[in-house]
Amino acid sequence: MSLTLIGQKKGMTQVFNPEGKLVVCTAILVEPNTVLEIRKVETHGYNSAQLGGVPFENPNSQSVTKPLAGHFGKASASPCRAIRESRLDSVDTYQVGQKIELGTVFEDGAFVDVEGVSKGKGYQGVMKLFNMAGGPGAHGSGFHRHMGSTGMRSTPGRCFPGGKRASRMGGDRKTVQNLRVVAIKGNLLLVEGAVPGARSAIVYISKSNKCAPKDVKKKG
Repeated sequence: MSLTLIGQKKGMTQVFNPEGKLVVCTAILVEPNTVLEIRKVETHGYNSAQLGGVPFENPNSQSVTKPLAGHFGKASASPCRAIRESRLDSVDTYQVGQKIELGTVFEDGAFVDVEGVSKGKGYQGVMKLFNMAGGPGAHGSGFHRHMGSTGMRSTPGRCFPGGKRASRMGGDRKTVQNLRVVAIKGNLLLVEGAVPGARSAIVYISKSNKCAPKDVKKKG
């Protein structure tokens, strides 16, 4: 169990590693997260620390409800856009109102999991959504981008549920695992590869629970 920090995706960039190779990275701004609440086994049945991150540009905005404003006020913290609770083995080192810095949780070369909401692409057809081949593109076939036949014979006389259809694409919660931390520069975290979400999207970063890809031994 590890602490999950809240950050904001800022975009992608390229850096050179010590070997001189170009590495494509995602830049994530992780401003100090504030501990809003601590839960212990004695009172709640489990140990956890609740963090708040990505502060509002205008703290007096109407987007902060009165219950949330009171919750932030108890921790003497400014209102923020995201709240995340992390279950931990022990919470003895944390206290309400404490600021959690990026450098105290992650380090260069570590592997992390990044969770976010993928870009929404609206209602899409089966060719874009499921990479279906479609029909002939000439001779007036009339079904260039259709998905083809979906019906059955008189038995069972219906279409089974769960089949692929044109539907909404994107906007799903995704987690990309085992991303290597390339560099930490102040509040800016550079991770190798891409993470879900558009620019300014909120992402959640935690230590990877799986072994790093380079540590995986091939069988045989």
